[in-house]
Amino acid sequence: MMWFGGSIPAAIAAAKQRSSVFVVFVSGEDEQSAEMAARWEDAQVTEAASDGFVAIKIDTKSEACLQFSQICIALNCCCADPVVCVPSSFFIGDNGIPLEVIAGSVSAEELVTRIHKVKQMHAEKGQSLENPCQSSAPCPSSPSDGAPENIQCAAAGPCGSPEPLVSETRPSDDGANSSQASQEATQSSDEQVSNAQPVNDLALKVERITKKLEERREEKRKEEEQKEIKKEIERRKTGKEMLEYKRRQEEELTKRMLEERNREKAEEKAARERIRQQIALDRAERAARFAKSKEEAEAAKAAALQAKQAEMEARKEASQKERSAIARIQFRLPDGSSFTNQFPSEARLEEARQFAAQTVGNAYGNFSLATMFPRREFTKEDYGKKLLELELAPSASVVLLPCLLSCF
Repeated sequence: MMWFGGSIPAAIAAAKQRSSVFVVFVSGEDEQSAEMAARWEDAQVTEAASDGFVAIKIDTKSEACLQFSQICIALNCCCADPVVCVPSSFFIGDNGIPLEVIAGSVSAEELVTRIHKVKQMHAEKGQSLENPCQSSAPCPSSPSDGAPENIQCAAAGPCGSPEPLVSETRPSDDGANSSQASQEATQSSDEQVSNAQPVNDLALKVERITKKLEERREEKRKEEEQKEIKKEIERRKTGKEMLEYKRRQEEELTKRMLEERNREKAEEKAARERIRQQIALDRAERAARFAKSKEEAEAAKAAALQAKQAEMEARKEASQKERSAIARIQFRLPDGSSFTNQFPSEARLEEARQFAAQTVGNAYGNFSLATMFPRREFTKEDYGKKLLELELAPSASVVLLPCLLSCF
């Protein structure tokens, strides 16, 4: 089958120019569509449709099918949805009215029969346009003697069936004969104009529908562009939020590194102070050991005791200050890794848990905190207590327990 390779409007224009029947074969992906497509490719069908037809093949999911449906609806030549059966074959005449519609799949012989029938209907319609008085029923040219005679001039209807256009009783006298002939000539002229009018209306309607489809495609393209612009705005917004999040993370990491460095400096200073105190104690002990007299020995012992007491008081004071100011918490994860952070000793345990949740994210889901030595799992009431009150200052090690082990 020689299928037309252009669009629906181009195929309609070609059929109009050649005075041919416009054939539209609507196929889908089902088995019947495949069978009907094979029937159209049959040699007998190809030979029968080789002359007097402009045929186009469209798919139900294509834009051409939608365009064909819109054209049929605009011309009121089919129902509200012309493509209600798949596969379907439409044979459309010059005035845009279907001469034959084949729903479903038929045999090759039946299809050839339908094609010949359409050819005959199209030829009869062409003859009726050239000679409006020619029809399936003859129009007498002269009156018969005797009784009045009924005269009918019929033209092909929308589906090729004869449709009476004029039906009247003609008297047998010559005066009435000439009057009737004049009326018939006038009606024939009007019929030619009315038959030519649908062809022009078809071209105009096809042009209007094509413009509407182009406008819809342009609107759809603009909508897609707007969607792309919105997606790009959302993407940039998301990228900006991610950069801001990374910046905050880097600031927090820098802050923790500075705090760790200050803590190390404080520990080094305390270690140097302990060394100086130990040196002073050693000197006092040596002085007592090498004292020559009892007073010197007692004085040396008193000095050593004083130095030792001073060291103990200094350690106690330093311990109290450190305990009262900072709590250094080491968080141990189930995979063996760990991280450390410092909190004020007056901070609540919930603050430490929120910091751990922000650090690990959703890696372990919901979790609780516990200490290993001594073994203690903190309850809901404990999260409202201070770190100093829970004996987690100045330093402690806690374990993250996932929800599978202990739900918070």
